[in-house]
Amino acid sequence: MKKMKITASRFLLAFSAIALSAAPALAADRSGKEVVDTVCAACHTTGKDGAPKIGDQAAWAQRAAKGLDKLTVNAITGVRSMPAHGGQAALTDLEMTRAVGYMVSGGKAADAKKAVKSAKQRSGQQVVEERCQECHATGKQGAPKLGDMNDWKPRLKNGVDPLIKSAINGHNSMPARGGLANLSDAEMKAAVEFMVSKTGGAATSK
Repeated sequence: MKKMKITASRFLLAFSAIALSAAPALAADRSGKEVVDTVCAACHTTGKDGAPKIGDQAAWAQRAAKGLDKLTVNAITGVRSMPAHGGQAALTDLEMTRAVGYMVSGGKAADAKKAVKSAKQRSGQQVVEERCQECHATGKQGAPKLGDMNDWKPRLKNGVDPLIKSAINGHNSMPARGGLANLSDAEMKAAVEFMVSKTGGAATSK
């Protein structure tokens, strides 16, 4: 039982360490409280399907005992009854990081500046081959074709960052994260940069 009694200060220290070690976030990310109130509360208020309840610090301590970063990655990629990104694929990894930190700390942790990054990240080429080429190989539903600079050039007029944001959030007929919610922001970024590189263009995202 002593191992489960992880103090709020230890959570705060762990959360701060995560914030220093991960990928840069996109603009306009919501706070942990906002994400919890609008998305996470649907299950975590009542403990639906075994979800740890908001405010039950013993339950959260047990789940965070193996590391807050692991717990957050599970929330991003999905675990047991919890779908990837809480069932909301358009939520950024930073928003998920903040939401987990908020619930684990009982609302005491400051919002992270950077998102947790999984150690098992797929390469841009892997993501494209596994998912993106389904539409981008043929230009299905208006998707810019792989290797076709004429298709990509208009979309690159404002740089690569807006393309990455659109790929994560969804745009026109493309669903958020290409319809694969367990893809991380870093994997989406790598996939977009890989496709841009195939046009002969420079991937210059921040």
